[in-house]
Amino acid sequence: MKDIGALMKQAQAMQAKLAEAQGKLAEMTMIGTSGGGMVKATLSGMNELKSVEIDESLMEPGEAEVLADLIVAAHADAKRQLEAQQQSLMHEAAGPMAGMNIPGLKF
Repeated sequence: MKDIGALMKQAQAMQAKLAEAQGKLAEMTMIGTSGGGMVKATLSGMNELKSVEIDESLMEPGEAEVLADLIVAAHADAKRQLEAQQQSLMHEAAGPMAGMNIPGLKF
């Protein structure tokens, strides 16, 4: 029975760490860039697009398609960074249970 008690304590500790990690994620922001920094997209830790910054030189007539592509690329860059941070935080929070296939937990 000691093993079950120890496992329950580990699970409770992991749950607390996961809640803490989720709090950190909620406060996090990632800035993705494209076009050599001419377009920047800021995502919140909850995958919400917060802002887009566009270099004035891209506001020329005929640049709409390029601008659209750069915005999509900047968003994708920020999303990749955010997903890497999310995975790292959740893996760290899961500790020794990180390698286990627990339903509902994504590592």
